[in-house]
Amino acid sequence: MIGSENRSKMIAGLRGWVDDFGLAVSLLTRVPMPHPEGFVPEALARAQRAFPLVGALVGVAVGLVDRSLLAMGVPALAAAALALGAGAALTGALHEDGLADVGDGFGGGRDRAAKLSIMRDSRLGTYGAIVLLVGFSTRLSALASLPVAAILPGLIAAHALARAAIPVLAVGMPFARDDGLGKSAGRPATSDAVAAVAIAVVIASLCLPAKTALLAALLTVVATAAMAMLTWRQIGGVTGDVFGATEQVVETALLVLLAARLS
Repeated sequence: MIGSENRSKMIAGLRGWVDDFGLAVSLLTRVPMPHPEGFVPEALARAQRAFPLVGALVGVAVGLVDRSLLAMGVPALAAAALALGAGAALTGALHEDGLADVGDGFGGGRDRAAKLSIMRDSRLGTYGAIVLLVGFSTRLSALASLPVAAILPGLIAAHALARAAIPVLAVGMPFARDDGLGKSAGRPATSDAVAAVAIAVVIASLCLPAKTALLAALLTVVATAAMAMLTWRQIGGVTGDVFGATEQVVETALLVLLAARLS
């Protein structure tokens, strides 16, 4: 009887992870995924524990595009640019859009209300354009400088760790708005945020040399904390745009670290 109960719990737990992964895919990418049977909005918050898994798969896709182009003789810079573009297409440029909105809002708003209003404006301003340009060019040069053997594992680790920053911010920071994508996704339980971090660290440990994996995890903590402090000072909380911007900041920092250590 006990064995049957344990087996049922394991099956239910596995089904929960599968459902969460599907929801995470639908949130973070443009891959169409059906909502699981019995779906409730609260499941969106729990699905954040699967964000690093989706990030790892995005890293796989970007890495395969880059490696394939390099194998066809495409120059490293061009291959990296096209691979990053493919990644943006896969995610719907969700995180890049958040980075641009945060750049415009934080750079152009005089007070909290103005910053939030600018961030909601779909038009791209000067600050957002500059931030996007700096971020893309930094990731481009870092990716192009990685040895071929380090491209795939490096991207997997960077994308997984960067997505783990999102549930951490969602747990630890208040929401700056009462609506929007960030608010609608909900606040995950602390245990789900811890699970996301643990998954990301395991992925990084499997993909990178031990010391590099440790440095990558520490850099993720530092970059996430820096974004938390910045957004607290600017708007007093987080939004969906802040989540996207944080992912981009962490991903960029990690690619620079990997380029410095592995090139």
